[in-house]
Amino acid sequence: MRKLTDSFRLSNEYEIPCLGYGTWDMFNGDSTVSAIKNALHVGYRHIDTAAFYKNEKSIGKAIRESGIDRSALFVTSKVWTNDRGYENTKRAFAKSLDELKLEYLDLYLIHWPASAAKYADWEKINLDTWKAIIELYKEGNIKAIGVSNFLVHHLEALMRTEVPPMVNQLEIHPGHMQKDILGFCGKNEILVEAWGPLGQGKMLSDPKLAAIAAKYQKSVAQLCIRWCLQNGTLPLPKSSSPTRMEENTLVFDFSISEGDMEEINAMPYFGGSGQHPDEVDF
Repeated sequence: MRKLTDSFRLSNEYEIPCLGYGTWDMFNGDSTVSAIKNALHVGYRHIDTAAFYKNEKSIGKAIRESGIDRSALFVTSKVWTNDRGYENTKRAFAKSLDELKLEYLDLYLIHWPASAAKYADWEKINLDTWKAIIELYKEGNIKAIGVSNFLVHHLEALMRTEVPPMVNQLEIHPGHMQKDILGFCGKNEILVEAWGPLGQGKMLSDPKLAAIAAKYQKSVAQLCIRWCLQNGTLPLPKSSSPTRMEENTLVFDFSISEGDMEEINAMPYFGGSGQHPDEVDF
């Protein structure tokens, strides 16, 4: 059974801690510095951020003040939609690295794909962005590269490049499993990270999930995180409460039965953010 310190191995053999700490909606400031320090204190070694979150300075400060060696940490950031394209991506990466005050990133992602709904040349935009990321990777500035919120048709062009994506970060939680893209990523050695594994908190009040969680004497949050892991995805839960942070790591001492996994997997859509990659206006 996995432990908090265990890792997934990416297609380039680089290892990524199997549970990450999400930082969406945490802005630069003392509260974010404190939250990241608390997360590191309870055992997280994988921190997920993005330029769009506007918290990279605070995350970098927390890392420096934590006393934990950089080599023991896994840090992810992402290029935002306004910075897509070859030159823009290079500049955006340099800015993120400067904000974080790090010498390299463990993982860098395209935050959202350009889509046909907004751009006639959407495929070229994605490819130009990806070309810049590949170059940064080959130069040693990034240890692993990937995308976020990419569906099959967005990924297909990138799969034909010299370095295909190693990670796809997707909205994954009970009631929003996205089986098609999950299957595609599995066949192509792309690790899926699950953002919003608790459905922005909407999972926590679901009676079916509560009943299943009670069987294991676990919280619904712990059930959802464990469900992600047993489906081969890497969950990125987020909490500002030190108690909840620690609770979210206590998912390695039980296993959800095959029958319960099938029941959760079959749940109809609910609790999603509503942000479809082909329909968002950014």
